[in-house]
Amino acid sequence: MTYDYKKSQQLFERAQKSIPGGVNSPVRAFKSVGGTPVFMERAKGAYMYDADGNKYIDYINSWGPMILGHAYEPVVKAITEKVAGSTSLGAPTELEIEMAELIKSMAPNVDMVRMVSSGTEACMSAIRLARGYTGRNKFIKFEGCYHGHADAFLVKAGSGLATFNIQTVPGVTAGVSMDTLTAPYNDLHAVEELVKENNGAIAAIIIEPVAGNMGCILPAPGFLEGLRAICDREKIVLIFDEVMTGFRLAAGGAQERLKVNADLVTYGKVIGGGMPVGAFGGKQEIMQHIAPLGNVYQAGTLSGNPIAMIAGYTMLKTLKDDPSIYKDLDEKTAYLHKGLDEVLKTANTPYVINKLGSMISVHFSEKPVIDFSSAASANNTLFNQFFHVMLKEGVYLPPSAYETWFVSTALSKEDIDKTVEISGRFFK
Repeated sequence: MTYDYKKSQQLFERAQKSIPGGVNSPVRAFKSVGGTPVFMERAKGAYMYDADGNKYIDYINSWGPMILGHAYEPVVKAITEKVAGSTSLGAPTELEIEMAELIKSMAPNVDMVRMVSSGTEACMSAIRLARGYTGRNKFIKFEGCYHGHADAFLVKAGSGLATFNIQTVPGVTAGVSMDTLTAPYNDLHAVEELVKENNGAIAAIIIEPVAGNMGCILPAPGFLEGLRAICDREKIVLIFDEVMTGFRLAAGGAQERLKVNADLVTYGKVIGGGMPVGAFGGKQEIMQHIAPLGNVYQAGTLSGNPIAMIAGYTMLKTLKDDPSIYKDLDEKTAYLHKGLDEVLKTANTPYVINKLGSMISVHFSEKPVIDFSSAASANNTLFNQFFHVMLKEGVYLPPSAYETWFVSTALSKEDIDKTVEISGRFFK
């Protein structure tokens, strides 16, 4: 079976005449893997369908939020009912309170929550809040971690920048870059050195507790605990970017699963059930510095949008009320891991599979993949070939070696068996 992409090719040619690069987010352009991006038309459950009518088993899940599969009926029903009352109000609603209360009931160490409209906005606002709270300007991020496209974050970011081999970003000033300090992921010693060199000047350390923008990279034992200890000692705000991991790795996100608490947490994706939404929250002592309670300004007309709120509330309530969802996700991801491992063992190529919960990635590497450098040194040309074979056989993987895969409960054992079987044919 091979798929025809005639309509996708036509749409891409048309799109390039009115949209920069033909896409509205760079990784969709297939620059990393080559070829023409596939234009999708609809999705249901574990499957996406493109403009040419081709069907795919989906391991992107809209980059994370479709934990229960596409077009999950209770979310669709809730949105349909809510939309009749207006798509935007620009005024407070009770639903926003219920959403904040639900997040607080699920996430450890979160006393207050501010809704925003994207993960980028959430991370940008969390850094501003940390600066306002501490009176300091610098912050530490980790090479390969992506916290959105705000200026301060585009220093040695992963994912899209890595895909396009962009080392310096036009439009980002040197002054902004100077306040962004970077360390290799999983390197506690490097963090200690940065703290020592910038004594009393660091407002925050922001990190993906499980990185998803250089593939799936797990924190080494003691790494997050070490960051927590440094932040406690130096009065630095520890920020977990849980835009990917929040409510996916556990009902309480990475904080719950890894048993390390952050001071501030950023969310996105899942809390909107696929609608555009984000949030940041944390300790009351810090959050009370946000306007109108404090003088750290943050605002947004669409913050707390009723359609996003009802979609997210319905999704989160489902996840909270049914703990078996996370058991199912873990079991399906472990089954996929086992199958891929058996296939790759017989292949004449080195490989590493990283996995935690329902996040997983395959790296064609001779050494453990623990940071951006080791992810970049893998055989990503082979990954690109693997991607296209899988795509043409009906399996939709992230179109970059620098992205984690996401598993949904909608995936069946047969879907996973088919994924493994196609992988096996590629490596024969």
